Amino acid sequence: MRKVALAAAVLALSGGMALADTIKVGIVGPFSGPAALQGKNFKAGVDAWLALNGNKVGDNTIEIVYRDLPAPDPAQSAALTRDLVVGERVQYLAGYYYTPDALAAAPILEEADVPLVIFNAATSSIVNASPYVVRTSFTTWQTSYPLAAVARERGIGKVVTVVTDYGPGVDAEAAFTAGFKKAGGEIVESIRLPISTNDFSPVLQRVKNSGAGAVFAFLPAGPATLGFVRSYVENGLKEAGIVLLAPGDLTQEPDLAALGDNALGLLTTFHYAVSHDSPENKAFVDAATKAIGNPNELSFPAVGAFDGMHVIAKMIEATGGKQDAAAAVEAVKGLSWTSPRGPVSIEPQNRHLTQNIYLREVAKVDGKFVNRELQTFEKQGDPGWKAP
Repeated sequence: MRKVALAAAVLALSGGMALADTIKVGIVGPFSGPAALQGKNFKAGVDAWLALNGNKVGDNTIEIVYRDLPAPDPAQSAALTRDLVVGERVQYLAGYYYTPDALAAAPILEEADVPLVIFNAATSSIVNASPYVVRTSFTTWQTSYPLAAVARERGIGKVVTVVTDYGPGVDAEAAFTAGFKKAGGEIVESIRLPISTNDFSPVLQRVKNSGAGAVFAFLPAGPATLGFVRSYVENGLKEAGIVLLAPGDLTQEPDLAALGDNALGLLTTFHYAVSHDSPENKAFVDAATKAIGNPNELSFPAVGAFDGMHVIAKMIEATGGKQDAAAAVEAVKGLSWTSPRGPVSIEPQNRHLTQNIYLREVAKVDGKFVNRELQTFEKQGDPGWKAP
């Protein structure tokens, strides 16, 4: 009955929403709380896209409606999503920083006839939760799997994995483990941490005592990643020659100055670096920096939002402004374009983003800490995706 009631409410409010003059896009993200910087980057990416492309698609004007979700909270995510589709009458949903929040929104999409464009949440299985989910971010399988080959090429034979115990962390652990074992490496121990963990000294001492040559780590970008890298150095692992390997969440640009020289040489694999050298990225960084106000705060969620707006605009164009989620999603299957991160395309089968993944190291260039790209793994799909 709840599904019928929601569908009826949306239909009654929309009146069909054919050829609407104003199309609302509802964006859910952490605009306050510990991860507020990530929400700020969502907004910077959206504002950068609007600055470079304008707020009109054909005869339709795009209006952005934001909702704040400071921490992972599936129940609140569902409530905010329902408020957006019924109360605000949005035709598109976007954002969603954490996987549990995106999964909570997914069951609402078909009822409401609204697509969802994921700006960040990185668990592979989210696209299986609804045929109306499209991803413009990345998955942790996608960013973690290539790092296993990098480790073996550098002669690392034994690794301890340390991940946050939720969807993306479990995916990252599985991805690195699969790649590392396939290449002949040994996982000495696999450690999963509660998402609320902020004291990493005990677990890093276990790593130090394990005999492993490296630690592979995944934590959600923000205070946790900054704390983990600091603890890695302070507990003597870097000095002992134990290599830290991670997807790029651990060295997001806003944290590099705080990490300082301790971060130099850290190896990560990721889909985007602010320092990526291309004309498309220069234009994006210029616009996003103006939007965010502080160049040192710009980070990877902004590019997911920027490309997400590109996809939403293509959906609006294809449907002529009419509310038709199935047609909107169908229109962007196979879509390809040049993103600030490089060439990308939406895989028709699963609506994931195929993109380059870059091996980077933290370096100091002209007095500024950057993620310097060393190697490109071209046209990477999502090796962790399984058909439902």
